[in-house]
Amino acid sequence: MSSGTVSLKMRDAMPVRTLVLSVREGVDAGARFEGEHATIGTAKDSDLVLKDETVSGYHVKLTALKEGVQVSDFGSTNGTFAGAVRIEKGLITPGTTLTLGRTSISVEAGRPTTVELHDEDRLGNLRGATAGMRRLMKDLRRVAQSNVAVLLIGESGTGKELLARGIHESSARAAKPFVTIDCGSLTPTLVQSELFGYEQGAFTGANRMKRGAFEHADGGTIFLDEIGELPGDLQTMLLGALERRRFCRVGGREEIEVDVRVVAATNRDLRAEVNSGTFRLDLYYRLAVVTLEVPPLRDRPTDIPLLVEHFIREEGLAQAVAEIIPADAMQALTRYRWPGNVRELRNYVQATIAMGEPAVLRDDQPQAAATDDELESAFQRLLDMPYADARGVLLGSFEARYVKHLIEKNHGNVARAAREAEMARSHLNLLLKRHNIRGDG
Repeated sequence: MSSGTVSLKMRDAMPVRTLVLSVREGVDAGARFEGEHATIGTAKDSDLVLKDETVSGYHVKLTALKEGVQVSDFGSTNGTFAGAVRIEKGLITPGTTLTLGRTSISVEAGRPTTVELHDEDRLGNLRGATAGMRRLMKDLRRVAQSNVAVLLIGESGTGKELLARGIHESSARAAKPFVTIDCGSLTPTLVQSELFGYEQGAFTGANRMKRGAFEHADGGTIFLDEIGELPGDLQTMLLGALERRRFCRVGGREEIEVDVRVVAATNRDLRAEVNSGTFRLDLYYRLAVVTLEVPPLRDRPTDIPLLVEHFIREEGLAQAVAEIIPADAMQALTRYRWPGNVRELRNYVQATIAMGEPAVLRDDQPQAAATDDELESAFQRLLDMPYADARGVLLGSFEARYVKHLIEKNHGNVARAAREAEMARSHLNLLLKRHNIRGDG
């Protein structure tokens, strides 16, 4: 622990709301589930498993909140309805009856319960005093004691690799390698050779044998970032390697046996990708034995002062936070939406220290189209940033502009926009929420 920081002991539990689901009509009439949240579908790992063939594998997720029950449809084939209203994402009140295919389910408020929290505001390099982050830390410590595969879901910049490393370092594999592969930044050919290696002469330019990430991670942990970007044929290869715990290098015939733990990450919910057929269900089962969701920074603004202090200490400074970022600037930080999440906040702190005054936050309001010279200048600045940071900024900017144009072009009609963009409607709704863009229906 760095000097100048204080680890606080905090309450170790928090109350949470629950919901009760009862199937009223359909082939599963009489089925019931109670919990804080529930995934409903025909997939075997759903919380409420239905036999109704008109229900999708992963159909909808319900979460009990203070404001009501949040409904998040996974891009299901036949939709989720409250009366005549089809719900992609929204809030309903307890007492509502939902219709999924030929099944009717009543949604009621359940009995309050409690969940355990980590009793400090830090775990390794993770920082967070909010209940959501401390619950995540508690789950992280618990899952680290096993060898099961873990899937991390969160927006770009939320620190998924940091969590993966935390799982590794808190596990019995800590003394062994931790190897990262970014599936979203490599071509399909490169992903295969990076994962499994290749033999000399396997392809043009393969002048020597090369070991892949699985071999390098033997005994340790392999982190597969942006796993949702993995092409279908490589999903099959990865599934085979995970099931058999052995594989062949590209161009090789000898099977190599390895012992690795897999932690994967994605910025979108793969259950919608499973429904659309772009991600293999059996691979999802293998990767998502335990799923941890990482909250975006805008959902935990009270953690920002703690994170700012942590980043200042990482820069080797012992100054008080207020000497670097005055109170009015800190208030502005807690009001900002942070599209780049914790990564963007770290960059802000580093820029503030470098310039000797608070950096200027980027305006979230729509801006006029940049000129060619402005675009070239912006691109040159990206070239001087760390790869992950530059990629996150560029992808975030592209997503926001693309989705805004798509929605405006389709006059706010989300269903029509999703069809034109050839993307799952649930994924488009996620992008709309991420970039605070409104659409209708």
